[in-house]
Amino acid sequence: MKLLGSSLYGQALRAVGVGAALMLSASAVHAQANGPFAGFAGSWTGTGTVALSNGTTERIRCKADYKVAPSGMSLKQSLHCASDSYKFDLSSDVTSQGDRISGNWSEASRNIFGNLQGTAGGGRIDVFVEASGFAANLNLQTNGSKQVVQIDSKGEIRGVSITMTKS
Repeated sequence: MKLLGSSLYGQALRAVGVGAALMLSASAVHAQANGPFAGFAGSWTGTGTVALSNGTTERIRCKADYKVAPSGMSLKQSLHCASDSYKFDLSSDVTSQGDRISGNWSEASRNIFGNLQGTAGGGRIDVFVEASGFAANLNLQTNGSKQVVQIDSKGEIRGVSITMTKS
């Protein structure tokens, strides 16, 4: 009888443990689905154009990867784009307080890094990025499996327009 009691007790503990793990997992998915970075998580690929300061415009191929924390309140992003003669390699690490976001970013091929601040929510991120001698506006809009990225600056890159799909 004691064996049966301890066996039932062990099964009950396992059931409670599994239930708690499922609830935590569901809470993390819910926070991620409803946080300011909802819809961004995952890998994205696509094409677009880059307008350079010398007046030329080139087609680019891009790949982005977004990692949203289980809390839904922070985001790590990498965006790699290349054309036949040009490339850039952006990374950012962003946290949110409500719809206001802030963080840091870097562009590896030019060894540029700086800060960013702006807003996020409703599948949209709008930030102002700056570094020593560089500033740009970056806008990302996600709707389902489609994402549009726009970058406007007065530097070497005058503008970038990219349309990507979730892969």
